[in-house]
Amino acid sequence: MEMKTKVTVKSIFHCSLERAFKTPMLCDVSKVHTGYGIMPRVTHCTDDADWGKPGSSKKVFVAASLTQKGGFGSVDNVIERLENKYWKIEINNFQSWMLGFTKFVGEWKTTEIEENKILVEYTYTLYSETPLLYPLNWLFTRTFWKTYMKQVIENIKQMAYNNEPYLYE
Repeated sequence: MEMKTKVTVKSIFHCSLERAFKTPMLCDVSKVHTGYGIMPRVTHCTDDADWGKPGSSKKVFVAASLTQKGGFGSVDNVIERLENKYWKIEINNFQSWMLGFTKFVGEWKTTEIEENKILVEYTYTLYSETPLLYPLNWLFTRTFWKTYMKQVIENIKQMAYNNEPYLYE
């Protein structure tokens, strides 16, 4: 039996549709995931030559934190990419215990309201398979993870506004 807990945060980006769409996935992820509480910051990625294309993956490395020793942390996989509209990624192969979560599925949807005014809907579904931990999983997702997502979306917004270079195509 698997439990899915979903949370969404929304924001308006005042930049081009392309910038709002590409920045979270194609820029330097260490500037996106800068750490928060028990969440370690991302330091770098490897095995990422094809990153950004559906079916591609990369190994994500993290700094040491209260919950992780640092080093290889997880694998990110691009599931779907609809240009200037939608990304779907899966994070799995966690290298440390993640409260019983088995994978995270992230979605990034961009909708142009008008020129340089983009609605971003950022959603994560967290999957867990340990019934005893379901209440903790739900609470973690609805409180801590949602707060973390708000920090991440603000980091991405600033990167978009600063025209951060794309590292991938």
